Amino acid sequence: MTGKKSTAKLHHYVPQGYLRGFATGQERIRVVPLNRSRQPYTPNVKNVAAQNHFHTVGEFDEPDAFEKALSDIEGQALGIIRGFANGEFPPSEEDRWAFARFTALQSVRGPDTRRTTEHLRATMVRLEVGVGGRRNVGAWIRDNLGFDPTPEQEDRIWNEATQPGGPPIGFSNLAHIQNAVETAIELTSYLATRPWALVSFDRRSLITSDAPVSLVRRLDDEPWEGVGFATAWGVTFPLTRKLGLLMSDPMAMLEGVGGGDPRVQQLREMVLAGRVDRIQSGTTAMERLFNLHTAESASEYVFHHPEDERYVPDNLPEPDLVNIKPIGGLVDMDFDGEPMFAPGRNEPTPA
Repeated sequence: MTGKKSTAKLHHYVPQGYLRGFATGQERIRVVPLNRSRQPYTPNVKNVAAQNHFHTVGEFDEPDAFEKALSDIEGQALGIIRGFANGEFPPSEEDRWAFARFTALQSVRGPDTRRTTEHLRATMVRLEVGVGGRRNVGAWIRDNLGFDPTPEQEDRIWNEATQPGGPPIGFSNLAHIQNAVETAIELTSYLATRPWALVSFDRRSLITSDAPVSLVRRLDDEPWEGVGFATAWGVTFPLTRKLGLLMSDPMAMLEGVGGGDPRVQQLREMVLAGRVDRIQSGTTAMERLFNLHTAESASEYVFHHPEDERYVPDNLPEPDLVNIKPIGGLVDMDFDGEPMFAPGRNEPTPA
């Protein structure tokens, strides 16, 4: 008798092997919820940063195929981190690309990214439907949903679409995985082609979070300006409680040089070869740089070794379930059912 293959149920969006770098020998790790109404607790790493069936895909012959693929990627990355700890730095170009891919994927694989994607889609649907007006909702349904609606269906979709926050939109596991993989592929080169600094701490320690890859904005950026992988001054990634990776801005070495200058390509080749990477001792300022950005990028939880509570920043942020928020204006406005751009609307009547 042949039984079905067992499917893993609890799926981690931050790897267990990675979290062990911040845990005790008994694999206990301190969890600090950003929700102030909840108290910190100290579970086993196997119960941290995980959700049931987060990567299960019913469309696959093996529903946990992606979870198994992640295990291979994570295993390679954890081997690279162990190599860093043993002085194998800078990495080979092959390992550099592999770890950049892992870092990129880690930055977009969590539930915060999924919620953000759903939130942005709901916001766009709200704008599309609301700006078009109530009398055009039927055409929107036919164009986007592919059926001829009844008046009752038009009313329901109009009301759902134009409510604050937009309609309830959920992405399937498969859609989330596809989005994460495609985004990670786009981000990888932004990480591999940055100079890497391996920061080793002796007396001080690092914390981590449920979103451990953080972007450091440039000092001259305005507070309202966004920051992305292409524009960030740096990217921080705490690797263990005693080891952090800082990926800095390569163009700082070529200030004033245009993108077509051959020195840009030369610098890129030098970076990929590890010739501008460095190992440095961790200072108090560097510990604070890492830990502050790690806390600020967290979605719901900060994690640390039970002995490292003093390195958690005092003023932790509130939970941030969506990591990109649209700017106000049209997004926040109410819709009265009239097409926003109807001819003559809000214009004086011709004499």
